Amino acid sequence: MPPPNPTLSEICKERLVVTGRAGWMGMGRGAGRSALGFWPTLAFLLCSLPAATSPCKILKCNSEFWSATAGSHSPASDDAPEFCAALRTYALCTRRTARTCRGDLAYHSAVHGIEDLMSQYNCSKDGPTSQPRLRTLPPPSDSQERSDSPEICHYEKSFHKHSAAPNYTHCGLFGDPHLRTFTDRFQTCKVQGAWPLIDNNYLNVQVTNTPVLPGSAATATSKLTIIFKNFQECVDQKVYQAEMDELPAAFADGSKNGGDKHGANSLKITEKVSGQHVEIQAKYIGTTIVVRQVGRYLTFAVRMPEEVVHAVEDRDGQGLYLCLRGCPLNQQIDFPGPGARSPAPAADTFPYEAAAAKCKEKLPVEDLYYQACVFDLLTTGDLNFTLAAYYALEDVKMLHSNKDRLHLYERTREPPGRAAAPRPRLGSLALLALLPAFLRA
Repeated sequence: MPPPNPTLSEICKERLVVTGRAGWMGMGRGAGRSALGFWPTLAFLLCSLPAATSPCKILKCNSEFWSATAGSHSPASDDAPEFCAALRTYALCTRRTARTCRGDLAYHSAVHGIEDLMSQYNCSKDGPTSQPRLRTLPPPSDSQERSDSPEICHYEKSFHKHSAAPNYTHCGLFGDPHLRTFTDRFQTCKVQGAWPLIDNNYLNVQVTNTPVLPGSAATATSKLTIIFKNFQECVDQKVYQAEMDELPAAFADGSKNGGDKHGANSLKITEKVSGQHVEIQAKYIGTTIVVRQVGRYLTFAVRMPEEVVHAVEDRDGQGLYLCLRGCPLNQQIDFPGPGARSPAPAADTFPYEAAAAKCKEKLPVEDLYYQACVFDLLTTGDLNFTLAAYYALEDVKMLHSNKDRLHLYERTREPPGRAAAPRPRLGSLALLALLPAFLRA
C-alpha cells in the first residue's frame, strides 16, 4: 500500500527543517545565526502565518525570491552570481514597497535577511538583477485541466476512487457584515479590523472590515486576502488580494493559474464581470470561491468539501476560523427576525417602510437575506447593500449543495461559551516574537 500523500503542513514543516539545515551546511563555521534564521523565517512567513500578509505586498517579494532561489539556498561558488542577482532583485522589490510597509513585521524581517545574505555571499549592491520566472498560463480557450494533469490534482476524481461522493459545504460573508457559516448558522457581526474566515491545511482567507461611515458602528469588508498553499504536484503558493476599487483578475504575481507545476491548471482564476465579479476554481481541493465588489465593498462566498473544511492540525486553535465557528459572542449583533420591525433608522438613512420596499424588489422571500438587506439600509443608507444581499443569495443558489437550505429564517446566536472570544495561538505568537531575534542575532 503506497504511503499517504503528505499534507501541506507536513510539507511546510519539512521545508523549514531542510532550509535550516541547509543554512548550517552551506555557510560553514563563520555563518551568523541571522543568515541561518532567515530561511526558516521566510518559509514560516510563506507557509504558516496568514497574519503575515500585509497591504504592502511584501509577500509577493518573498514568493518571487523563494521561487527564484528554489534548490539553491546554499549556492556553490559557480551559482553565487545568480544568487546575488536574485538578492538584488529581492532588495529592489522591497524598496518599491517600502512606503506602505512601515511597521510590517514580514517586511522588516525580509530587509534584514537580505542585508545578512548579501554580506554572507559578498554580493555587491550594484549589479545585474534576475529576470522574473515565466508563469505557465492556460490557453484562453481551455477551460479544463491539462489532460495529463496528475489525478491527485482533481479532487473529485481522486476522492471517488476511495469512497462515495464528497459532501460540500458553503460559507459566505456580505454586507454589514453578515456571516453564513459552513454549518448554516447565520450571524451579523461587528468584527472590525482583520479576521480570518478560513484557516486550514490548504488555504487561508482573511478579511478586513472597516467602518462604512466615520464614527459609525456599521462595518463592511474593504480587503480580502486568500493564500492558496503549495500543494504536491499541483500548485505553487498563490496569493490573491482584493481591496476597495481593486478587484484583480489575477493572483498577486500576475499569473492566472497555479504556477509551474504539472497540475497548475487545477487552480485557475476567471474574471466574470470586469472589476465586479471574480471566480477562483481550486479543483485540486474541490473548492470554488466567488469574490464580488458591490459598490465600494467586497463579498465572499465559497463551496468546499467537508474533508477540506476540517483539514486542520490544531482543532483547539480553530476559534479564529469564522466560517467554521462563527463570530465570537462579543462580536455578534442582534437584529429582529422575520415579521419583527427593525430598529429605528439612523439619521440620513432610509425610513423602515422605504428600506423594506427596496429590499422586497430584489429579495421577495422574507428570509434572513431580506432581513439583512433591511438592516443594512437602515444602518448605512447605501442602496448597494441591497445588491450585496441579493448577490449573496445568488451565490448560495450556485454553491450550496442542499437546495432545501437556500433560505434561512432563524438567525443564530451562540449561547455563552460556545462562541467565546478566541484564545490566541501561543505557538504562533511565540514564533512571531522570535522572528526579529533570528535576524538580529
